[in-house]
Amino acid sequence: MRLKRCFWLTLAVLIACAAYSAQVVPAATAGQSAATAKQPVWALGAGLSGYHPIVQTGHLLGGTLWIDYSASWVPSFLQGIGLEAEARDLNYGRASTVSPNLREDTAEGGVIYSWPHYRKLHPYGKLLMGYGNVDQMVYGARHHDSRTLAIWGGGLDYKISRSIWVRADYEAQKWPDMDYRTIDHVVTVIGPRYSDGFTIGALYHFGIPRTEPYVY
Repeated sequence: MRLKRCFWLTLAVLIACAAYSAQVVPAATAGQSAATAKQPVWALGAGLSGYHPIVQTGHLLGGTLWIDYSASWVPSFLQGIGLEAEARDLNYGRASTVSPNLREDTAEGGVIYSWPHYRKLHPYGKLLMGYGNVDQMVYGARHHDSRTLAIWGGGLDYKISRSIWVRADYEAQKWPDMDYRTIDHVVTVIGPRYSDGFTIGALYHFGIPRTEPYVY
């Protein structure tokens, strides 16, 4: 099953979680502070990504989906720590140096820390693990590779309204050894490969973080 289906699965999971949260968490009053609120914060986001492919020079474009979660019940010294899940499909906007059929897609998740010191600007860093696929033509034959990935990155979230934040995200991925079989069935092993890129997008937040007041 192509990882692009993860986009629709991710969206369905987020909607279900947000609906459940809305049912079980009482609405906060206008004067209630974020420090006393008990509601978790879910965020759903999407963006446009541009990445360097792992097997060729140039760039690939595609789409990214994010799900972020942060709990309101954590101690104050842990405020800003949360979980993130991503799905990305790079299959468009190929550079002239990239094969016309090269495609990379990933699904990943892990820990994200968003520094909540500023009201509207939240720098963040993240450490994730994921699963990636690469599809391309090698010596006239279709070649598919799947690998477990180590991912690190960070970026900036900027609030433009009560619930909407824009995001600039950078991510680097380490792919383990890759192997390729030629038309003569000769296997060439290439060492660990690295891919990195940027994503520009936006997130919608369901809930108000503890570190922010309810007065906007």
